[in-house]
Amino acid sequence: MHHLVTGGAGFIGSHLIDRLMADPAVQVTCVDNLYTGSIENLDRWLDDRRFHFLEADVSDCLSMQVDQIWHLACPASPPHYQSDPIATARTCVLGTLNMLELAHRSKARVLLASTSEVYGDPLVVPQPETYLGNVNSIGPRACYDEGKRMAETLCFDYARCHRVSIAVARIFNTYGPRMNPDDGRVVTNFIAQALRGEPLTLYGDGMQTRSFCYVDDLVDGLIALMNSRSQGPVNLGNPQEITVATLARRVIEMVNPSLHVVHQQRPQDDPERRKPDITRAQSWLDWRPSVPLKSGLERTIDHLSSVLELPTSMAA
Repeated sequence: MHHLVTGGAGFIGSHLIDRLMADPAVQVTCVDNLYTGSIENLDRWLDDRRFHFLEADVSDCLSMQVDQIWHLACPASPPHYQSDPIATARTCVLGTLNMLELAHRSKARVLLASTSEVYGDPLVVPQPETYLGNVNSIGPRACYDEGKRMAETLCFDYARCHRVSIAVARIFNTYGPRMNPDDGRVVTNFIAQALRGEPLTLYGDGMQTRSFCYVDDLVDGLIALMNSRSQGPVNLGNPQEITVATLARRVIEMVNPSLHVVHQQRPQDDPERRKPDITRAQSWLDWRPSVPLKSGLERTIDHLSSVLELPTSMAA
């Protein structure tokens, strides 16, 4: 079995590769342009003959014979995907088109890592896969939101027109070790600020909600979906919804109880609520998250404290 993982040097991709490489009968090729990924995430596999790393952009054509394609390539944090919105749109659309063409030639199954952002700022809570979303198609987040919506469209058109085997996962907020401490996402923002002894930044009043899924649980869901016969889309996320202000308090309690929060203006189109309906994942894949938020945060804090350059007094 030959697996191709695009974006495999990134946070989720590298955890997926760890899981795939645990099977001694597989071969894994990772394609990543290292825009947001890090080769250090793959250190343990670089000398393994079953693993091959190719530094390349999925917006360019690739030629190889593979059995399964895990298409994760795309910046996922708002600061990163908004820093070059045209490149983000190219990755979502041309990158997905290229992976579908490769799947068609190879007769491979392809899994698209889509996102809860296809729901935009939802008017329905929790969000089921049947909800069509509330997306601003011309806003600063549209390069990612609409890019992923178009990627999903391409997947289902290739399934209808060319009988390509597809699986579409809509990933909700995911966290864990190997996240970039400066990627601008709320979990890493809070933990990095707390470890540095800085006040935690809340955008708006902090009453907007998120649902946080630990990365090991997510990888379980991705593998279950790939190995199923389902096309999806399937929501993969933790249905336990909490406010961002509550998350800030928990991080402060776990890292440094003397810290406080500061408020800044909320970014445009920042969603008010995020809560997945995981009925499909439960019934189709027998999947549900199991890692409690406290345990996942402890592991993430341990990782970030080991990679951040902290003042000597704080590191001690």
